[in-house]
Amino acid sequence: MTSVTADPGTRAPAAPVAGGNALAGTRTLIRFALRRDRVRLPVWILALFLSTLMTANSFRTLYSDPEDRANAVKSVDSPAGLAMSGPRHYLTDDGFGSILSHQMIGFTAVLVGLMSVLIVTRHTRAEEETGRAELVRSTVVGRHAHLAAALAVATLANLALALLLALGLAGLGMEGIDTAGSLVYGSAHAAAGLVFAAVAAVTVQFTAHTRGASGTALAVIGIAYVLRAAGDSGTNDTLSWLSPIGWVQRSYPYVDNRWWPLLLCLLCAAGCAAAGFWLSTRRDVGAGLRPQKPGSPTASAALTTPLGFALRLHRGLLAGFGAGLFLMGAMYGSILGDAEEMLAGIDEIEEALERIGGASVAESFASMVMVVLTVVASVYVVMAALRPRSEETAGRAEPLLATGLSRSRWVGGHLAVAMGGGTVVLLLAGLGFGLAGAASTGDAGLVPDLTGAALAYAPALWVTVGVAVVLFGWFPRASQAAWVVPVYAFVAGYLGQILQFPDWMNNLSPFGHIPRLPAAGMDWTPLFLLTLVAAALVWLGLTGFRRRDLETK
Repeated sequence: MTSVTADPGTRAPAAPVAGGNALAGTRTLIRFALRRDRVRLPVWILALFLSTLMTANSFRTLYSDPEDRANAVKSVDSPAGLAMSGPRHYLTDDGFGSILSHQMIGFTAVLVGLMSVLIVTRHTRAEEETGRAELVRSTVVGRHAHLAAALAVATLANLALALLLALGLAGLGMEGIDTAGSLVYGSAHAAAGLVFAAVAAVTVQFTAHTRGASGTALAVIGIAYVLRAAGDSGTNDTLSWLSPIGWVQRSYPYVDNRWWPLLLCLLCAAGCAAAGFWLSTRRDVGAGLRPQKPGSPTASAALTTPLGFALRLHRGLLAGFGAGLFLMGAMYGSILGDAEEMLAGIDEIEEALERIGGASVAESFASMVMVVLTVVASVYVVMAALRPRSEETAGRAEPLLATGLSRSRWVGGHLAVAMGGGTVVLLLAGLGFGLAGAASTGDAGLVPDLTGAALAYAPALWVTVGVAVVLFGWFPRASQAAWVVPVYAFVAGYLGQILQFPDWMNNLSPFGHIPRLPAAGMDWTPLFLLTLVAAALVWLGLTGFRRRDLETK
């Protein structure tokens, strides 16, 4: 065994654990993980908490009287509406709490699952991939300490969210939102998060790469959502009972307040977590259970170029977002034919649609939905545009740039994939929206109309990439601030239409300058100006990157 010599004045590390406590050091790793995530976790938790409270509070004006609430209940009583929201049993009650649970649990459970998956993969597989886990485990740290700490942090985050939701909703003092229902509502989110955290504990054992582990776990979340939607939209809800999201929805907060479906989540989480611990003993540190396929002895010509290499790195993320947005567009398109009936009687939404304009309610509704699709697409471009930052901090950029590869060409390859990939993702979202919309309305002209409407948002995505590049080039430690752009676009561009925010707030977002197709006419001027702004931002960001030193952790 190689000995370790401590510097004078420091405490020498203790000897490694030999067949001792497999959880040794877990408490220290939990504190360390909480220290590392002291910004990430509060942002996640507060974003989920505040968005829920804002939605619930908006019901005071959206459904101000019992007649409005009754109309809202009737509007989603169709297979397409139930697939988007949840089981029909919620419709037996028209209280604020029932409407909130019906509309929000299925959607926020996905986001809570995403938070939980990222916590677990960040503190397990990412630590092994960078080699830090092996160094830590060479001291007095047990075999299972990293995984136990990651699951503990995910549990704490979900419990904190559950507590905030329970206290916040109960404190609103709204009709139909009581303390007992709020406790079930918050617990349902925590239960969903624990299941998907445990799923991630399994997926991190199979692959040696963080992105692969995260992608597999996120695919499980997607399958769970699709099973839930398919079961709720039909006459037989068997498929919904195969989904953890279906389980938490069937706790029926504010309606029946059932706790036993949440016990299914706890049992599933315990089983998956136990499987994750057992599987971790079947592999080496840094390796995955799935053997890696031997690569080609020679690289393809594409991999020798910055663009081809960047495309290889981004292909999984691009494929995932492309497929996800196509399905998301198709889901919205499937209810386009029922839009007028679904939204009838909801005064605030009808007023928002009138302000958008359009020859029909379907066109106006499609314009509103297009904002949601493009905001999700902007999530992809931010992740892709910030990939050079992760390559830099991981130390992989320095060996590349030590060769004849220039900084501008290296970053330019990633930016080309981010901007081009974002355009492709928009195309797929619009195509899925158009195909399903044409099927639900019988209007084949919606396919080119909605596809073109989605592509019109491409310059706004390019500006989003430009903002990320400027932060990366000049203020690398503040690169994560690029996430403000999609978040603000959703708040001002989508919620702002319903809650009647002033126009100047929407104008601060690049998405607010895009013509509201297909309801409005095409105007090429803002698209041209946004393209110029994006080009200027990219140039500015590349200039900053060429002038600063590389940072590695």
